[in-house]
Amino acid sequence: MKEMYQSLGVSAGVYEFGEEILRDLRPRFDAIDQVAEYNQAKVLQAMQKNKISAACFAATTGYGYDDVGRERLEQVYADTFHTEAALVRPQITCGTHALAVALSANLLPGDELLSPAGGPYDTLEEVIGIRESPCSLKEYGVSYRQVDLLPDGSFDYETIRTAIHEKTKLVTIQRSKGYATRPSFSVRQIGELIAFCKSIKPDVLVMVDNCYGEFVEPIEPSDVGADMIVGSLIKNPGGGLAPIGGYICGTKHCVERCAYRLSAPGLGQEVGANLGLLPQLYQGFFLAPTVVAGALKGAIFAANLYERLGFRVIPNGTESRHDIIQAVELGSPEAMLAFCQGIQAAAPVDSFVTPVPWAMPGYDAEVVMAAGAFVQGSSIELSADGPIRPPYAVYFQGGLTLSLIHI
Repeated sequence: MKEMYQSLGVSAGVYEFGEEILRDLRPRFDAIDQVAEYNQAKVLQAMQKNKISAACFAATTGYGYDDVGRERLEQVYADTFHTEAALVRPQITCGTHALAVALSANLLPGDELLSPAGGPYDTLEEVIGIRESPCSLKEYGVSYRQVDLLPDGSFDYETIRTAIHEKTKLVTIQRSKGYATRPSFSVRQIGELIAFCKSIKPDVLVMVDNCYGEFVEPIEPSDVGADMIVGSLIKNPGGGLAPIGGYICGTKHCVERCAYRLSAPGLGQEVGANLGLLPQLYQGFFLAPTVVAGALKGAIFAANLYERLGFRVIPNGTESRHDIIQAVELGSPEAMLAFCQGIQAAAPVDSFVTPVPWAMPGYDAEVVMAAGAFVQGSSIELSADGPIRPPYAVYFQGGLTLSLIHI
């Protein structure tokens, strides 16, 4: 095995250092496998309940009327995440698109959007109108307010209480840290925040950006009161097989409005051809609990390795995990580029490419991204990225297989 790794550019010393760290992580890996087994059973049960068959994999084109496979896939998602309805479509291009659909469908002019967990993910700033953009929520008369986290990363409940008022229509909670060095939130923490917000205004809607968090815990935010959970299929729930798509799971009322916004009023979920993608969407979702478990193990390994080398890592090597993202503060642009170039060199696709920073759409700083992926931008595959700005942190995620973790 050492010889094989050496042929891939990994020295015997690095290999042995990694093996030493892995030996101490076996008990944590066993616990992750138990969660994966539980979540696998949830997905299996949902597929059996909805009588998934080969007929569900048939391709549709054009309007996509009477697409049984599409309808049953959405019911599988709803049953797995314990919601009334689901919208799962390849026409949703990414996680930001899914979030924009959910927000614009359930907010009207004069409403206010509240983020009680600090600023949103970078690409949502233009969706909301924090940074000016055509067709933002702000342009359509939706106001925005946020409550920053306390210095320890916890929710500022007293300020949240005063921030909720008669115009507050929807509360958005980002589960993962995104491009920030705050802690990611557990489902339990999210549930407590949802209960608090609804105790102040019972009819307020709560949307949780669930990206990077699906199947990390035995329960999801939809199990603790979220009206909508939203995510991307090229992250956790696609299992590395989904080539595109996003999902919105939640109450029938909210999801129905999302479907009208995605297609057109009066059409809703009745249109939207699957274009032959259903086998990947079904099988990816079936594999997702196991793939997520591998990504979690890789993140924990990276946290312990870089912590041992003296870097600040978030979460640290012993903290509980609530998403697949591992942040590593490297301290300089040069170190970020070196890290990302190493990840790229270890990839199965485009291993010969050198990542460089560029002005990605939706970000206010140049971003460097390493992802030698089978699906472009797939964050459930081994990848590392981050904006070139202090504290010069890279965000490591994914890994379809754990076997090559040393590379």
